[in-house]
Amino acid sequence: MRTPVAATRLALLLLVVLLAGCATGPRITTDTDPSADFSRYSSFAFFEPLAVEDKGYATPASQRMKSAARREMEARGYVYDEARPDLLVNINAYINERQDVISTPQLQQRLYYDYRFRGYVSSSYWVNRTDVYNYAEGTLNVDLVDAREKQLVWEGVAVGRMANTKPSERDARVNQAIGEIFAQYPHRAGPR
Repeated sequence: MRTPVAATRLALLLLVVLLAGCATGPRITTDTDPSADFSRYSSFAFFEPLAVEDKGYATPASQRMKSAARREMEARGYVYDEARPDLLVNINAYINERQDVISTPQLQQRLYYDYRFRGYVSSSYWVNRTDVYNYAEGTLNVDLVDAREKQLVWEGVAVGRMANTKPSERDARVNQAIGEIFAQYPHRAGPR
């Protein structure tokens, strides 16, 4: 027989596990060219200029994205080769302002004096409470382009809410997002 303390601890543990399962990261979607032969790709380089470097210069954020993408490509057996790459990696990121509007019905009570009954009477009625939440939604694209054909062969997209992060946390967030995108990439480098 469980004691009330043990039952409470078990309930709290189940609640923590349930809440951890509800934690969401970015939504990941991918698209693959069905006619692409991924077995013939063994090297890669970065598209010049990267879409995320649209101003013509590199930023700390773009450098973080490039190093994370390079690490993921090399982990799949691809070799970095600027001279003769099989694939070109392009990265793009942008932010959109979004709103969540949540309407919740609420039951309210109103008291009024009724002269017929000579007393106060309660009347219930429904109202809608509307809350508006503004937030920033970030989108991160990783494109793999066939260098010879100049055709997109694979695309991974991560979309999620942006968080105010400290500079020390940004590397981890970029690594996590690009890692989750590449987790959906099913191919490994072909023979060299």
